[in-house]
Amino acid sequence: MPEFPNIILFAIPFFILAMLVELFFTIKLNLKTYEPKDAFSSISMGIGNVLLGFLSKAIVLASFFYIYEHFRLATIPLAWWSFVLLFFADDISYYWFHRISHECRLFWASHVVHHSSQHYNLSTALRQTWSGGFYSFIFWLWLPLIGFHPGMIMLQMSISLLYQFWIHTETIHKMPKWFEAVMNTPSHHRVHHGSNPLYLDRNHAGILIIWDKLFGTFQPELEDEKVIYGLVKNINTYNPVKIAFIEWVNMFKDAFTGKKSLKDRVLYLTKPPGWKHDGTGKISDELREEWLTSKNLNHPKD
Repeated sequence: MPEFPNIILFAIPFFILAMLVELFFTIKLNLKTYEPKDAFSSISMGIGNVLLGFLSKAIVLASFFYIYEHFRLATIPLAWWSFVLLFFADDISYYWFHRISHECRLFWASHVVHHSSQHYNLSTALRQTWSGGFYSFIFWLWLPLIGFHPGMIMLQMSISLLYQFWIHTETIHKMPKWFEAVMNTPSHHRVHHGSNPLYLDRNHAGILIIWDKLFGTFQPELEDEKVIYGLVKNINTYNPVKIAFIEWVNMFKDAFTGKKSLKDRVLYLTKPPGWKHDGTGKISDELREEWLTSKNLNHPKD
């Protein structure tokens, strides 16, 4: 098995060039999607992710190799068809990782970083977690188990991450209909970054949008429902350290302070963001249902 290059590092000059091109067009089109402090915060998060990635990727690769060497059920050879299979296997793994990262607060604590910007541009794609890389890989452990080589898996994970860079933009309205039907696009992913009740926890796709359509989490971007970027409750800081860890602090405060049962303390780690043991909190499904009910009351059907 050949050693694959770290394509993310090679892509960094492309990221910089693409952001400069997007900035030019946003100014020309008067979109006002860039805010300097916010963009620099996102870039800082990206740099931190790359630096910590040298350690987290070593842990991930070691875990993949341990399973591959000791427990694999078969050996999938290096061939064109194995990369096709891996493409779909990796993409559905990403979908479930991404979906659970919105539905379980323990995973949300690291993923919230990516949603913390109230702006949407290519720099937002670089706003990556400093902690998630150390445990989110568990959603991919089944791949070395069934026989994919760890080097192949890491390469495909990087390809998926690279694909998702270009969809963080408002300069592209819609792609051709056939493309929108199958692939993740800027329009689909804008929905994912929306804090509007209708858009919460929708469109978890990596490369293919088909998984959202298959598992009931797809929501198209509506012309009459402009996306409001950010969180239901924004953190309002440009400090990279606070962005990286504020939700961890809040989660542990909820779980381990005050008078609560052991079950409730555990549930603060496993329930969706917004859940409260005393019933005062609301999760995304409840916020969406309230919004839809209000919409129907205000605009009853003929």
